[in-house]
Order: sequence, then C-alpha cells, then structure tokens
Amino acid sequence: MDSVLGRLGDLCYRMRKVVLAIWIIVVIGLSFFAFQLPSLLKGSGFVMEGSFADANAILREDFGIYESTLLLVYERPDTMSDEQFEQAVGDSVAKLQALPLEALADTASPFARDNVRTDPTMVKDGIAYAALSFDMHTADMSDNLALVREAVQAQQDGPVPALLTGAPVIEADLNKASQDDLTRAEMIGLPVAMLVLLFAFGGLVAASLPLIIGLISVVSTLGVLYFFGLQMELSVFLLNVVVMLGLALGIDFALLFVNRFRQELQQHSVQESVRISVRTAGESIIFSGLCVFIGLAGMLFIQIDLFKVIALGGMTVVLFSILSALTLLPALLSLLGHRVNRLMLLKERPSKRSGWVRFASLVMRRPVLMMLTALVLLLACAIPIKDMVLRVPAADALPTNYASKIAYDLYDDTFRNSQVSEVIILAETEAPATEPESLQQLYALTERLTDDPLVNTVISPFSLAGGLDADTVSAMLADPAAGAQLAPLFEQLTSGDRMLLRVELNGEPYAQTTQTWVRDWAGDNQDVSLLLGGYAKFNQEIFDEISHKIVYTLGFILAATYLILFLAFRSVLIPLKAILMNALSLCATFGIIVWIFQNGHFGLTATDIALFIPIFIFSIVFGLSTDYEVFLISRIQEIYRETGDNNEATLQGLALTSKIITSAAAIMIVITGAFAFTGVMPVKQLGVGIALAILIDATIVRMILVPSMMKLLGRWNWWAPRFLRSRRDRARMS
Repeated sequence: MDSVLGRLGDLCYRMRKVVLAIWIIVVIGLSFFAFQLPSLLKGSGFVMEGSFADANAILREDFGIYESTLLLVYERPDTMSDEQFEQAVGDSVAKLQALPLEALADTASPFARDNVRTDPTMVKDGIAYAALSFDMHTADMSDNLALVREAVQAQQDGPVPALLTGAPVIEADLNKASQDDLTRAEMIGLPVAMLVLLFAFGGLVAASLPLIIGLISVVSTLGVLYFFGLQMELSVFLLNVVVMLGLALGIDFALLFVNRFRQELQQHSVQESVRISVRTAGESIIFSGLCVFIGLAGMLFIQIDLFKVIALGGMTVVLFSILSALTLLPALLSLLGHRVNRLMLLKERPSKRSGWVRFASLVMRRPVLMMLTALVLLLACAIPIKDMVLRVPAADALPTNYASKIAYDLYDDTFRNSQVSEVIILAETEAPATEPESLQQLYALTERLTDDPLVNTVISPFSLAGGLDADTVSAMLADPAAGAQLAPLFEQLTSGDRMLLRVELNGEPYAQTTQTWVRDWAGDNQDVSLLLGGYAKFNQEIFDEISHKIVYTLGFILAATYLILFLAFRSVLIPLKAILMNALSLCATFGIIVWIFQNGHFGLTATDIALFIPIFIFSIVFGLSTDYEVFLISRIQEIYRETGDNNEATLQGLALTSKIITSAAAIMIVITGAFAFTGVMPVKQLGVGIALAILIDATIVRMILVPSMMKLLGRWNWWAPRFLRSRRDRARMS
C-alpha cells in the first residue's frame, strides 16, 4: 500500500490544478442537488415489510381505513356553553371540509353536520377532536397540509382555535425541526471547531483547510443522497446524522493530514512532503475510514428503512471524507506549499514533553493500579444500562413548543389510555366471511379472544350487533328484511373472506406481555388465518427485527474491525485490546445517557431512549474510536520498528500525536455535542451520546488504559504468527 499511496501523492502534486478543477466541478454540481434534499425527507424511517405493513394496505384498500388522517383538536373555554362549543367546532370543521383538498375521503366530528360522519366518542371533558382522512400516502400530503395549516391559522382569532396534529403534521414538523436543529448546531459547532483548529495550527490558512474539507465532504454526500431519495424514502433523521458525522470525520481526517504535512515540510520539499503525507497519514485515514465504514455497513443487516438509509448516508459521507482527504487536500497543499503557514495568529511553542505525556509516564510506572482504576470507573458508569427503556420515537420526539405536539399530547391524554393497546385483527376464512360456516369459525374466534386473560374487549360485527351469535346472524342475513339491519355493519367490517376485529389488550404497546401476545396470535388459528396490525404489532415487529439481527450487526462489526486492525498492525493483541476498550467505553456511554435522559438530570424532562440510539452510537462511535487508536498506534509502531523499545515508542508516539489527536477529539466533541442544544430529542440523545463516547475515549481510554496496557503487554503488543510478520519483526520477536 505504501508504494500505491506514494504514487497517488506524486500524482496529486503533478496534477494538482486538474484535481482541484475536477473537485470544483463535482462540488458545484452536487451542491445544487444538496439544497433540494430536505424536500425529500419523509417520516421517522421506522418502516419495514411485515404483518403491520400488510394489514395497513388491506385496511386502506378493502376497508376504507386511511393512513393519512389530520386531527383537529378543540378545547372549550370555561366561559363557553356546550351548545356554543358545538356550534364553533361544527363551523370550523365545515370551513376545513370546504377547502379544495385532494382525495379527502372521510370527515368525522363529534357533532352532527351535513356530509360529516358523527362519532359521539370524539368529545370528552370539554375537549373535542375532528378527523380529516385522505385516500393517499402520508408522503404525498404536503399540498393538503399547506391548505389546512393556512385555514387553521386563519381560525386562531375565532371563538375556539383549532390545534392541528396527526401523522402527516408530525412528520412535516419533525423535518422542519430537524433542519432548524441542524442550523443551530452548525452555528454553535463550526465557530468553536475553527477555534480548536486555530489552537492546533496557530494559523488561519492551515486551520481553514480541515473545515473546507469537512464541508465539501458533507455537501457532496447530500448531493448524492438526493438521487437516493428519488428511489427510496429518506428519514428526517438522515440530514442530522450525515452532517454530524461528515463534518466530524472530514475535519478529523484533514486535521491529521495537514499536521503531518507541516511536520514533513520542515525537512523536505513540498512534493516530497505531499508524497510522505499521503503514504503515512493517508494509510491511517484509509484504515480509520474503513473501520467507520464497516460500523455503518453493519446496520444494513437490520431490514428497517431507518437503519438502511442512515447506513447508506453514513457510508457515502465516509467515502467522500476519505476521497477528499487523499486527493483534494494533497492538491490544495501542493498549491499552497509553505504558504500553509501564512496568517499565523498564535505563536507555535517549541515541542516539549507535555503534561499529558508526563501523566502517561506516571501511568506506565503504575500500570496495574491505573488500569484497574480506569476499569472500575468505566464499569461504574455502565451500571444504569440495566434500567434502559427503549421506545420508537413519535410525537414525543418533537420540541415541546410545537403546536402539533401540544395538540397530540392533549388528544392522547384525553382520549387514549396508555395502559391498554389496540390490536387490529384481519381474520381470513376459506369461504366468504358472511357464509354460515365462516360465521361459525369467526364467532368461535371472538369467543377464544374474549376468554384470553390479557384481552379487555373485542369489537366485532357480533358484538356491535348486540352480542348475537353466529347462528342468529346467519339466519338474519338469510332473511332480506332482517338482513337489511345488519347489512351496513357487515359491509363496513367484512370484505370478501376477511372480517375486521378490534381487540383491546390490558397492557402498554411496548410491554413484553403485549408483544408476546401479538406474536403468538399471528398466523393460523384453527380454521381462521389471522393478520395482525395496530401499534402493538408495529412495536413487536420493530423490536423483533432488531433483536434478531443485532447479533449479525455486532458480529460483522467486531470481526471486520479486528481483521482491518490486524492487517494494519500485524498484531494479534492490539486489535483485541482496541475492541475491548471500545466496548467498555461504549457501555459507560450508554449508562451515562440513561442517567442524563431517562433519569432526567441537568434540567431535562425524563424521557425514554430512542430505539435506534444505542445501535447508531455503537456503529458510528466504534469506528470513530478506532480512528484514534489507528492514528496513535501507527505512530507508536513506526517508532517501535526503529528503536525496538516498546516503552519509549509508546511515550514518543503519545508525545507526537497527543496534541493533534486531542484537537481531533475536541472537534468531534464540539461538532456532535452541539446537537445537545437541539430540540428533537433523538437527535439530542445521539449528539450527546457520540460526544460522551469520544470524551471517554480521549481521556480515560487514551490517558490511562492505552499506556498502562502497552506497558503491561510489552513486546507482546506486536506479536503475530511468524508467517504474517515482516523479517524485521520476526527478528525482534525471536
């Protein structure tokens, strides 16, 4: 690889203007599409093939139950009578219904009006809601939503203002909130990152280069993702994750490359400095980028759209970060040459033994004590993991000041019981559902469901007809006069060979007992085939998919990371040590996240952890932490091969890399930690989690565990089977 990278460095130097021109064309072209990407972001991404999706399709196509529903929530003022409230709500709904809305299929309200389905259960304790249902996918609701928002805004000065919520509204608000959060995080993170770079390099020119590379990597990636968005639905969380990861990774790679170039420039020509930097720092960037790439690729095992989309977006930004660091950055440095040290604002102090390295020397004098202290601290931080509660984010992910969240909370608190779960059952028989034999089978099913100890109520055509049994229903349907009474009911709740049942379970949708129930009842049940839907089924399928596939994800990441590090260092123990230290620091991170968010510390309202947070943090941070291990151990290995002294190589490697790796870690913490000031809770949790993991890696792991374990293992750090070692390494280990 050395010779290939060396030739790449020479090529970038000779063709520097051509390389720069190509990048300018690429970035300008992709930036046009990058700015259009936010318009393609839709939904949280928790979509997968399965029973829930199949049931929703049948409910929409055969039973006229539509997935795109807007809810209008009304709260009666204390000074208003019930009659006035009814009049005000009815007038509001009529105005909304009169809008030129596309594919409006149903309007429901608690109060009777022309062309409005009346449902008395939609008003309770001075709170009422109306529903506008559309025969179209949520992703296509933007025009309708804009019309309704404008009309609702115009009603704010009326007697009873309406609050708008529902899945399409929440999705649109999540998208907007995510973009607002991104702007806020950039305004905080980028200026602070620039300050860190100034302290690292002392000059504006050198400090600007990593920032330029990071921004180019992000813009290029967003432009490519626009074309992904034309083929698949992209989660609203994609933008935040890609920008967070791309800026941090692009800046880090460039920071380390520029630092090596400036070191080499003190002794070599510009061309030679570029060649050496690409050969040395470039190799570390490739191995580090591969580790991050592998971590993200591991999420592709989980067949949920969110994980696939984030994996593809993250892998793309990693590739652009590597490519820009190995081609664009060498070309820029070739053009700048010694001018990279222009516009110096801070004096560079002569190299000396830093306090950090003196601390490392202390650690190496007491390696066992220091290692045990670090392990105890990490394990103590990990204790809260046992109490972690995971949830699929929904309206609770929105900032608390959003009207759609306020409306949803009011609707949820008034009309929904959080201690019960509604399950939709589509029961399919061999013959049409209204045939006598089918009715017998379906009635027997409702009896079995009613007898189940977890079932609270079963709503079926039999129960809605007054508790009639199958024989009575069959007889009434056979009689034209009596059948006319039941016909509307059965037309609504049966379609061909299917009957729609609604089952209320005693238990939250997330409860293990609820998930077990919907899992066990799915499939064939005697003579009836059951297809289950509802939020409880959605949760069960999501949790099952993750729990079944996470083993493959973790196994792939760990095995691939070990192999990459083994090939990088030709050592059996160093990759194993890196994996164990990463695992420990991540466990500590998860424990602290639970303590902060779930237990409600630092002034935060206690909230459960978003389901994808542990997997995202593991997949992203495992690779990022390995970055610093690669940069540090690469330099230690260089010195060890020259001196043969493990202790001296460790201290010198730490001395040469401590400032730049600390700066890189600080930038990573700043860029990701800036998302702590955002409003979308899962994004806040992700940013804080990554920042915490990097902080732990840059302090406890690198300051204590790395030097102590390098000391304890001695030359065995570099052991590998004889046939995989170089001649020099064989001689040293023999």
